[in-house]
Amino acid sequence: MKSTQKLAIDPPEPLSFEKVWKLFQETREQIAATDRQIKETGLQIEETDRQMKATDKKLGELTNRFGNVVEHMVVPNLLTKFKALGFTFEAASRDYKIVDEKHGIFVEVDAFLQNGDKVMIVEIKAKPTTKDVNDQVKRLEKMRKYADLRQDKRKYLGAMAGVVMSDSVKNHALGNGFFVVIPSGDTFNIIKPEGKYRVKEW
Repeated sequence: MKSTQKLAIDPPEPLSFEKVWKLFQETREQIAATDRQIKETGLQIEETDRQMKATDKKLGELTNRFGNVVEHMVVPNLLTKFKALGFTFEAASRDYKIVDEKHGIFVEVDAFLQNGDKVMIVEIKAKPTTKDVNDQVKRLEKMRKYADLRQDKRKYLGAMAGVVMSDSVKNHALGNGFFVVIPSGDTFNIIKPEGKYRVKEW
């Protein structure tokens, strides 16, 4: 008679914010290493194109993965981080959309933080560009217009979040009055526009 034995299988460990953020960091480092390799080795045009396509693919995959965990891990931590800066937001939501056909206002927001006085509009990109910053300015202008139509007198603020963000993009975001959200160790930091920069309200 054959004996049957049940195999004990340990349940998988739940993903923590720190573990997911570490994964983002590792992917970010791989992308940065690829960029350095392209610049330093002076590869032929064909090889450079291949490397750039591979990098773009990684960025696309990273963007999708980043977006999938925003709601459960990044957004709740944004509430905590902004509270340390003096902003107490009571609610946060992901993929906030406005479709106002009557006034031609169409807006998509990655992270929407709000309370009775202020609203924080957060745009999240794997590797934001200056164009993304400019698009965020237009997004805030549309949000202000929509708010005025609804008699919403709250102040609207903006933030740019990125896994890989160049100094030029960071400074461009700060120069437009946006908070900047970037990785730091096992978590992330929020840089407030200060000094020559000023927080802008819409």
